[in-house]
Amino acid sequence: MLVKLLLTSLLVASTAAQVPLPTKLVLTLEAAKRTVAAAEAEARRNGWAVSIAVVDDSGHLLLFQRMDGSKLVAIDIAIRKARTAAYFQGPTKDLEAEVAAGRTALLPIDGFMPLEGGVPIVAGGQMVGAIGVSGVTGAEDAQCAIAGAAAVR
Repeated sequence: MLVKLLLTSLLVASTAAQVPLPTKLVLTLEAAKRTVAAAEAEARRNGWAVSIAVVDDSGHLLLFQRMDGSKLVAIDIAIRKARTAAYFQGPTKDLEAEVAAGRTALLPIDGFMPLEGGVPIVAGGQMVGAIGVSGVTGAEDAQCAIAGAAAVR
């Protein structure tokens, strides 16, 4: 009986080892630094002081930067925009439009930030993270975030 159990266990382990796993791209710290640098460069070109947050594909913070003169409230907003873009796998501008149209059921979601300025970071057709920018208008925040996300492609 013990031999039969051992053979069955080996067969199951052998079969499981042969199942191919998908390949997943990840956002590295170096790529996050390029993302922040590109977003900061866009802000500087326009004379804006912003906070910039980059998260991985699960919404965990990889890198944060607050430019001199950026409002303190922009710290939390940038991080929440990045997390929201990662969780919903899309730009926060779309969620802002949904809430404005009356879809308020989204509002109680912990950390939800339906304000323009958060965008996914995509590489090789996969979402690898997201960037959130805060400090100026939503459209200006988004302009910086888009510039940052483009640095990874």
